[in-house]
Amino acid sequence: MIFAGTALARRIEAAEASIARGCAERQLGAAVLEIAGGTVVFQGAASPLSQAVGLGLNGPVRESELSAIEAFFRSRGAPVTIDLCPLADPGFVECMGRRGYRITEFNNVLVKPLAAMETAASPRVRRASADERERWAHTAGHGFFEQSDLTDQEMEVGRAIFSMPGALCYLAESETGASEGAAAMVACGGLAELFADSTVAEFRRRGVHRELIVARLKEAVALGCDVAAASTAPGSGSQRNYERMGFRVAYTKATFVG
Repeated sequence: MIFAGTALARRIEAAEASIARGCAERQLGAAVLEIAGGTVVFQGAASPLSQAVGLGLNGPVRESELSAIEAFFRSRGAPVTIDLCPLADPGFVECMGRRGYRITEFNNVLVKPLAAMETAASPRVRRASADERERWAHTAGHGFFEQSDLTDQEMEVGRAIFSMPGALCYLAESETGASEGAAAMVACGGLAELFADSTVAEFRRRGVHRELIVARLKEAVALGCDVAAASTAPGSGSQRNYERMGFRVAYTKATFVG
């Protein structure tokens, strides 16, 4: 692990909040609430993009603020979902505990300093062009949901990412032009947030994910970023691939649902 103080956590959470806001900007029916130092986003009652991020890193979260967050989600028929950094105000966890929240998921946040980083080639990976939104969304969804037949709601997750302001989206292709994987990146305040990593099942264990990471790190350096961050499920193949590229766990986040 590396030392991750509140200053670094705020940078990372700010980048994640920027992604959440950006995905919501062009989505019909989406809504955003800025509160308690963080961002709360609704993009559909069942959407994985409907969540609160960055709360409690700039001071205590009042019970009235949690009540407002609950009303925001529940009035739209969505469960209250809070993605919480462990460096957030500890009183907030106690408050959620009194209201019966439960932890449903953990994610490791990994970080890599980019100073003097040497970049390698990533021949299979290129930036997706502006007219490839559907292809990128389908490739990302194919890998994430592990099926090629996607519902419109599943496609909308990828479309929202592709269309968000500032998003850089990448495709990995085989020599025959088949889509092998997809990924995205956002640069925010000198920090490159790598996200939406997805490799189609039949192309896994062939270095696709490594090349998707390399391509984004190369662009992050070109953009003048000094650090890169990514989130993965603990102990996953994605975490292993990031660690092989020099990333180290900074902290572990918990997802609370109430």
